[in-house]
Amino acid sequence: MKVIVFGATGMVGQGVLRECLLAPDVSEVLSVGRRPLGRSDPKLREVVQPDLADLTPVADEFRGYDACFFCLGVSSVRMSEPDYRRVTYDLTMSVARLLAERNPDMTFVYVSGQGTDSTEQGRSMWARVKGKTENDLLALPLDAYMFRPGFIQPMHGEGPSSPVYRSMYRVLRPLTLLMTRFFPKYATTTERVGRAMLAVTREKRDTHVLGNPEISSLGA
Repeated sequence: MKVIVFGATGMVGQGVLRECLLAPDVSEVLSVGRRPLGRSDPKLREVVQPDLADLTPVADEFRGYDACFFCLGVSSVRMSEPDYRRVTYDLTMSVARLLAERNPDMTFVYVSGQGTDSTEQGRSMWARVKGKTENDLLALPLDAYMFRPGFIQPMHGEGPSSPVYRSMYRVLRPLTLLMTRFFPKYATTTERVGRAMLAVTREKRDTHVLGNPEISSLGA
């Protein structure tokens, strides 16, 4: 299995990359991002592209892959709807369309979020934009899955770049690990997210929008 990971420098992407590199049936991982990962592995290849909105110069790098795990994302806090849409919707759809042309029917897993609004009509701006992104991804000629995790606890030294957020995750770790075990509706881990992505790639599912309980179960 050959997979592409977008956003492997982020917290979720770090966990997904780790699980891909550990999986015996994954022969190659192509990481695509704005900056180098700063790590090496026999399975790992990198495409560093400062402008991810225009992948034309490196488009031929994406042929022959079985899956794409799209882990790029930003917080909507203090962002206008046009700016948030540009990063969340426009960029994601641009990548997905390019991959659909080069690898028809490949698995495409999009990290969305709990509370995403599939109707695209709700009051929450981020939920509407995520909802439209999900809906339009599902309409492409891809085997697409929308992951809607709740709180995600980083594992194995993974975490956000911000020292403040790193400290927060360290403090919350005991609580969130308990929640992952006893209240799987609300919390999961980066490890389980990565394993769940591999699971839906190995075996196609009838359900294409997966909430936190399904993600945790598949990734257990």
